[in-house]
Order: sequence, then structure tokens, then C-alpha cells
Amino acid sequence: MVSIIQRINLSQYSTGTDKTRELIKSCQSRFALINISGENIEIKDSEIERFVDTAITRGAGMVYSDYFKYSGNNKTECPTIEYQPGSIRDNFNFGALVLVSREAMDYYLSHSDSQKYKHTGFYQFRLILSENFQIIRLQEYLYTIKETDNRKSGEKQFDYVNPKNSKIQLEMEQICTDHLKRIGAYLEPGIWKEPDLNSTHNFPCELSVIIPVRNRVTTIEDALSSALSQKTDFNYNILVVDNHSTDGTSSVIDHVATDKRVVKIVPQTKDLGIGGCWNLALNNKLCGKFAVQLDSDDLYSDNNTLQKIVDTFYYLNCAMLIGSYRICDFKLNTLPPGLIDHKEWSSQNGRNNALRINGLGAPRAFYTPIIRKIGFPNVSYGEDYAVGLAMSREWKIGRIYEELYLCRRWEGNSDFSLNIDQINANDFYKDTLRSEEIVCRIKKNKGKNPY
Repeated sequence: MVSIIQRINLSQYSTGTDKTRELIKSCQSRFALINISGENIEIKDSEIERFVDTAITRGAGMVYSDYFKYSGNNKTECPTIEYQPGSIRDNFNFGALVLVSREAMDYYLSHSDSQKYKHTGFYQFRLILSENFQIIRLQEYLYTIKETDNRKSGEKQFDYVNPKNSKIQLEMEQICTDHLKRIGAYLEPGIWKEPDLNSTHNFPCELSVIIPVRNRVTTIEDALSSALSQKTDFNYNILVVDNHSTDGTSSVIDHVATDKRVVKIVPQTKDLGIGGCWNLALNNKLCGKFAVQLDSDDLYSDNNTLQKIVDTFYYLNCAMLIGSYRICDFKLNTLPPGLIDHKEWSSQNGRNNALRINGLGAPRAFYTPIIRKIGFPNVSYGEDYAVGLAMSREWKIGRIYEELYLCRRWEGNSDFSLNIDQINANDFYKDTLRSEEIVCRIKKNKGKNPY
């Protein structure tokens, strides 16, 4: 059976569209087994046959599988996750090998546009295939590769905003945008709602800093001090949702709460994630007109951050505002890649490109009446991304590209060093959010109520 397969090397992050088309055209077999990793791969003929059997049995355009990897002398399992319509982020992990059918290759050749890209041929290739063919995960460990990137998850997660990758990112943005247009999920620029920020809603103050926290005794006082040091021409408070801390965090909050601007909220139940804590604070009667994020281990860059945020809300007349942050250590020394300003977000295409990337930036701030209606999912990962996507579908989102926020990296961060199962769970959840959002946007474009 393996005689009906032709092997191709097509590195997914360095091969352009011209070379991709050339390689696909050169394949005269029923299937192409494509090495997208650039690494040496160990695979038996029997495992290749499993790829082929799956493609034939399930009528798939593309098949990928779980795999093993060597890190030094250790061989470990690397499960992948299921592909879904929302798996359009450019770093989706197919592993090192994909099998593609003749029908899928012919479809790509007849539907790939004439626009040329230098680095991102595979990304365009697999998005075009996904529009007409099944992309199937084979839940078996069928080959072995040698791991060459041994960084922790917390070190890898910012690769997509590293300035050295900007040209590749711009290519991927255009490819993703074209894909969204073809499937009917593209949102035209400038067609959004703007809030009435001068409405007659009654609020106890202009702004609330919202800090969900659980067991951050080493960092919560710094966060509170940063919030309390803000200089503003308006009144604000700090709503700290202490999610049943057990390490002394509660006592630190009580000590700082002698300042009447600090309000400690303790959930009545123990089933809330970060998103649930946000909902609790947002719907509290003491919540201000604007709600601004501050994570319990982070800081504002200076004492003018809140003033800049409120001034920009009124200047841009937006429903959500996203700033820029700098990665640093506990001594506030800059860590690579430094400033995360998400300049890939543009007023023309930001809300479309948001479906390709894994985050939108920080700090995040909201006009309270609108975010109350949308609400956060009760999870502790991706809750901010979920509301950002939902908000951007209907409402104008503003950006501040200067540094407002310090994201302190340390071993206590929830995403510092995740195992493969945690990474996969997080990625699958965000892909699910994208899948749901794509459906909502398609319905919106058809004039249907997406809710």
C-alpha cells in the first residue's frame, strides 16, 4: 500500500506558496506524506498504512496523528488535539507528519490564489483544504521525532508577537483574512456599534479595578499598592474577589482594605473560576462605570494608567479598551520579547485577525453596562479571550499601543510550565471559542441573530 504514497518535505514555517504549489504539483501519487517539521522522523511502513487506511475509510483530505518525541534520552508521548473550524490559529500542532489525499491536493491547486507568500505556504494550504475536506486526527502514536525546542510553555507562548516574526505574522494575517472571507465569517471594517458613554446610568464611581485572586500571598500586596497609587481626576475603587484563599492572601487584603477604596468580595460558593469572579465583581452594586483588569501578580506601569484608560475611552468612544504590556521579572527587568503591543490589531482588521492569534493584550478595560450583558465564561483560562471575541463582533474596541502594564513572569504563573495535557486542554478550549465565534459571525453576515 505504501507504493501509492509520495513523500514530501514542506516545512510549515519557512516554505512559501510558490514552493508549496511546486511540491504539490510534483506529487503524482494518490497520497502525499508531508514532513512539515524539517526534522528526521522514525516511522514504519505499517504506521504509514494506518494513515492511508484512515484517509480512505473516513474520506479525509488530511490525516495527522499523535507521536512520540525524544528529549535527550527520554521518549515521551505527544498527543495532539482534534481539528475543528476554529483551529485557524497559525500554531496548531499537527505534529511532524500529515497525509494528504490526491483530491485535496487537486482542490488546493485549483483554489489557491495568485497572491505569493514567502514563508507561509503550508498555512494557506491547510486552510484551503479545511474549507472542503475533513482534517482528521488519528489518535495513535505512529512515529517519533527528536525534540529541538525544549523551552517551557511560558517561554514559547509569546513567539507570535515577537517582532522578529512580524513579516511572517503579516502573511498569516492576510491568509487567515482570505479564509474568513471565503467561509462568510469576515467582518467588514467600521461596521460596529459605539456605546453612549454619557448615558444616565448611575454608578458609585467612574472606574473599578477588578482583581480576582486565589493564593497569591507573595504578590497581592504589590498589585493593590499599584492600583492604590493611581493619580486620577475621578473617583475609583478596587474590587478584590478573594476566591477562598488559604495561604494568607485574605489577611493581606484585609490589612490593605483599611483604605476605603479597597472592597473585598468573597464568593458564597467555591465553584468560580476567574471568569466567574469577574461576573461577581461586575454585577456588584459598587462596580464603577468602567471596569479595568489587574491580575493579582501584575502591576500598572505607572500611576497614570487609569487616567489614560478613561481619557481614551471617551476619546475613542469604544466599549472595550486594550492596552500594551511589558514582560518582566520580579525586579522589573525586561524579559524577551519585551513589549507586547499587539500592533497586528488594526482598526481595519483587528477583529478578524483576533481569530488567528491566542490573545488580545492587557490591560483589558470595559464599559460596564455592555460587559455585564455579555458576561464572562466561568473558567480560569481563556475567559478574557472569549469576551474579547464576543465584544469585537458587535462593538468598537479601542487600543492603546504604549506600555500600561507590567506582566511579571515567575514560576507561580498559571501558564509558566504546563504539561502537554494542560497545553492541549487550553488550546482545545480556545479553538472551541473560535469555532463558536465563526458560527456567530457567519450568522451575523447572513442577517440572522447569532444568539
